[in-house]
Amino acid sequence: MVRPPNDSEHRHLVRSSPSARKIALVTIASIALSVLLAVALLASGVMKVRRAPAVVDSLTPLGVPERVIPALGTLELAATLGLLLGLFWWPLGLAASVGTILYFVGAIVAHLRAHDNAIAPAAGYLLFSIVTLAVILLAQ
Repeated sequence: MVRPPNDSEHRHLVRSSPSARKIALVTIASIALSVLLAVALLASGVMKVRRAPAVVDSLTPLGVPERVIPALGTLELAATLGLLLGLFWWPLGLAASVGTILYFVGAIVAHLRAHDNAIAPAAGYLLFSIVTLAVILLAQ
């Protein structure tokens, strides 16, 4: 019969395993980043699906037809779902984070093509998506 380690043995095991702590921290970071990115995409996606006036006013000068805006929101909502389900099956989270990277590269291109220099929000989301992808990969 196998006995559980006593307190001193347990402390020794925890102290002697920095790689286990590193893995735990990276896993926690992966979960936190995925959830935070999902929440941000949820908020943005809902505003696009509902065609919030502020969103419509900011996208139509970029040449985005108003009828396409809900589809962009749907993509963000799909990414939200993928990131959250990716907490249980990491390849889905990986795919969702790659999708968000491509989405926000496209957003930056749309801004630049319209000669609009207000790319900071899209660039912030892009950076957030890249960091999330990197941490998801590190956690595996």
